Amino acid sequence: MKIAQIAPLAESVPPKLYGGTERIVSYLTEELVAQGHDVTLFASGDSVTDAKLVACSDVALRLNPAVRDHVPHQVVMLEEIRRRSHEFDVLHFHIDVLHFPLIRDFADRTVTTLHGRLDLPDLKPLYKTFHDVPLVSISNDQRAPMPPVNWSGTVYHGLPIDLLPFTERPKDKYLAFLGRISPEKRPDRAIHIAAKVGMPLKIAAKIDNADEAYWKTVIEPMVKSRPNVEFIGEINEQQKADFLGNAGALLFPIDWPEPFGLVMIEAMACGTPIVAFRCGSVPEVIDEGVSGILMDSVEEAVENIERALLLDRRKVRDTFETRFTAERMAADYLEIYRNLPGVRTKAAPLRRANGQGLDLHVVA
Repeated sequence: MKIAQIAPLAESVPPKLYGGTERIVSYLTEELVAQGHDVTLFASGDSVTDAKLVACSDVALRLNPAVRDHVPHQVVMLEEIRRRSHEFDVLHFHIDVLHFPLIRDFADRTVTTLHGRLDLPDLKPLYKTFHDVPLVSISNDQRAPMPPVNWSGTVYHGLPIDLLPFTERPKDKYLAFLGRISPEKRPDRAIHIAAKVGMPLKIAAKIDNADEAYWKTVIEPMVKSRPNVEFIGEINEQQKADFLGNAGALLFPIDWPEPFGLVMIEAMACGTPIVAFRCGSVPEVIDEGVSGILMDSVEEAVENIERALLLDRRKVRDTFETRFTAERMAADYLEIYRNLPGVRTKAAPLRRANGQGLDLHVVA
């Protein structure tokens, strides 16, 4: 198939540091290329891919100090996509909703994966207006606040099977927190849990400008006042293997409707069990008592840390290999692509007009 993948421009694909959506776009794109599909990636110019790269900005917008407003750059990218839309069997958007008015004429050859939270009131009139646009959720729970829309499926995230190595015997037995310093991620809960069980806690996290005040007034004083807590800061892909693999358990003490939670499957890939609060997608991602333990309070987490540390790390890794690989993710998306009405009825004529054949089967 000829597939367009359209990524956000804020980060490169894959991102240099934090960036869950761009990381998933990268894993999906590379797996589709590896399976023999003709993939074009619309992304920032510093992206690295085996697909055909259409550079829609020189570098990731977040890394360019001259960029004050992302929207003009995104609109330029969308115009390029509109101009070239006839070249592709399917166009897969990962950029939220800005493209909805643009794709009206070829929406039945598109799919949009929604990577963020959908419980915000401002979203309801928008999705009611564009109720026919094919959408993909990244968990079933993510769909709960939505009005009736055109769901094409739920596709859980996946990682390349060899991205993060399995660690059977971690060097240390610290607790890990990986992600963002923000009120909904609740690093304060992680600090309280570690203090109550008397274990070291290592925090590897990004601090966005919007969360700087929360860090300065709430989390930084907690970190400085507890000798068992180490703040590492933002880490890259290479550092994750060591950080997650050598942890006794990952703490995921969220307090919001998490759409997926990529860090959970990153920990699973390393064989590291998760202690997570029962919010959003968490019960769908974690197999209770196998890859992690589900909690409803700090007290319950404290009582079950030892149980989590005793989980079989090989079974944690097996859960990742069974449920959360990039190969499985790509297979799920290919099934959705093939069932889009426009792919079945319009892709072949477009290909013939371009002097090309059409193959809707997986290329081995």
